[in-house]
Amino acid sequence: MEIKMISDTDYAVSGVAIHNFRAQRYCVFDFESTGINHETEHITQIGAIIIENNRIQTTRTFNSYVQSPKPIPEAVEQFTGVYNTYLEGAPVLKDIYREFAAFTEGCVLITHAGYEFDLPLLRYECARNHLPMLTNPCIDTKALFSYLHPDVDDIIWMDYLIKRYEIYTEDCRRHDALGESF
Repeated sequence: MEIKMISDTDYAVSGVAIHNFRAQRYCVFDFESTGINHETEHITQIGAIIIENNRIQTTRTFNSYVQSPKPIPEAVEQFTGVYNTYLEGAPVLKDIYREFAAFTEGCVLITHAGYEFDLPLLRYECARNHLPMLTNPCIDTKALFSYLHPDVDDIIWMDYLIKRYEIYTEDCRRHDALGESF
């Protein structure tokens, strides 16, 4: 999936082709970070789940806090529920990244607004830490929804999709990387 963001609600999408869609193994992932600027912020939590055989594999998850070189601002702590105390003793990205990359191996990645935030953040983090960037094919649910529903003018936040598709979220912790992946 190639995506070019034109505005908050418009994308140019090309290369939407996943062969043997039901036979693929997917990894839904999310990051929490120290803030919203992917060029200057750092990953504080990685969460991911596997979807295989058309089912969420609830026992195949990846969840790790990541020690950040800068503290999480109080406003971000309040919004995400990820606190600086959670990062004490957590691995640094360089130490946990290979495990995350191995977890995603052979998967089509799925993320929400990933082309806007998660993937650019990961690119910067990989460059800063001299780590190889993931090369998996990736589906961005925000861009895909915009592509499939060009008539919708709303900004496609995750809450919008949850409400539109009546997704049950009572057991999921919001603004938690693993919870958002579910």
